Parts: sequence; structure tokens; C-alpha cells
Amino acid sequence: MKITEINILEEIEIENPIFIEALPGIGHVGKLAADHIIDELNATKFAEIYSPNFPPQVFVDEDGIVASMVNELYYVKEVGSDKLNFIILVGNTQGLSPEGQYGICRDILEFIKPLGIEKIYTLGGMATGQPVETPSVYGAATDNDNIDILKEHNIKIRSNDGGIVGASGLFLSMGKRFGMNGSCLMGETPGYFIDAEAAEAVLLKLSEILNFDINTDKLEERAEETREMLSKAQQMEQDLMNKATNKDRDDLRYIG
Repeated sequence: MKITEINILEEIEIENPIFIEALPGIGHVGKLAADHIIDELNATKFAEIYSPNFPPQVFVDEDGIVASMVNELYYVKEVGSDKLNFIILVGNTQGLSPEGQYGICRDILEFIKPLGIEKIYTLGGMATGQPVETPSVYGAATDNDNIDILKEHNIKIRSNDGGIVGASGLFLSMGKRFGMNGSCLMGETPGYFIDAEAAEAVLLKLSEILNFDINTDKLEERAEETREMLSKAQQMEQDLMNKATNKDRDDLRYIG
């Protein structure tokens, strides 16, 4: 049973778009890169995605206004010299459970398949656990042709030293079953802070592969906005944990 809710804001007609996924993950590398693409290329939101598999919380801004946990789909047409069309998936969360991740991914792929998507790029971070002076970009792909493209652009191929966890891996593996092939670009990052440099490295490689120009001057500003969002989310999680701990203590006192 499909439980993902997709709210269509605009019915679109678009020719052979490339799908770019960049939900929050390690260092928020992919999210920063995709949010920057949306702003710089004036992409238009055409759908919002809600799911009970998202975390049970909302964000509250400085004016007390709540914002839902949501994924969003944007489109932008005729990008770069090759006049490419993009469909971009961003958001402030991923699914909480493995089952939720698979369900949300499948429902989104079923929704976008009629748009004629054959190529996918997923964006994310690759944690090193230590400082990185100049971030490298690593890649993995669904097939040898896409591996060759990554090599042509001097992207390091990630071998059997680990998997790709979450949406960035799932959209590639499940996308193959929908007739979509593609690659994952991963920016090298310590993994314990919001990394604008790694996001810039990934974004520049993507723009090189897809042959479009993009100004990256405002990436650090966006990184600061993301830091504030993450801080609020972490505080909410801590508050929930504290409440649960206090409840357990109360229960123990009652039993004793």
C-alpha cells in the first residue's frame, strides 16, 4: 500500500530530464550543492512529498512558524550549452527506517518515471573522519559507461571499501529497475560538520560533466543556514530523548 503523499503544485511537460537527488546526509554535502543549483538556476518547485516514514517532528522558526518534514521536486529547463533539463530532489530529511527509505524511494521513482528520465546523478558526502585540506570527489555508477564518464573527468572511483547508505545509493540501485542508469558523486569530508568546500567540489564536477556554468560564491552562506537548521533538529532530538529518559525514571520510581 502506497503511503507516500505527493502533492503536485504544477503539472509539467519536460523533455528527457536528468534526475538529481541530494537529500541530507554526511556533511550535508549533496544538500548544499543541490540547494545552490536551485537558487542559482532559478529552478521551480512542482511537487512536495510527505511521508509518515519521516521523523515525527517539525521545525519552528524564530517567529514561531512551523515547517513540516518534507522532500521537494524542482525542475529547470535548458541548462548549459547542451540545453539539458533537470528534475531535482531536495528536502530536510530522509526516511527513518530501512522500510521507509525503500518505500519513499520507490514511490518517487514511480512518480517521475513518466517524465522520461533515463539518467540519474545522486550527490552526497564520503566521510574521512579527519580534516581534509582539499576535498576530492569520488564516484560510483550503475554501469561501465558511466564509470568511464567519471574517469574522463578525473573523479576517483570508489572501489570495494564501503557502500553508499541511504537515498543516494537506493535511487541508483532501484533506478536501474525503472530503466534509469547513473552515478553517485561523493565529496570527501570529515563528516562532522556542514561542509561547503566538499559541496563546491561536487557541484563543480557535476557542472563539468553536464557542461553548465554555475557561480559558487554563495555556498558558504547556504552552509550557515544549513548549520542552523541542523542545530534545531539536533536540539529537538535531544529534547525527545530527555523526555523519554525522565519518563523511564518516573516509571521506575512508581514501580519501586
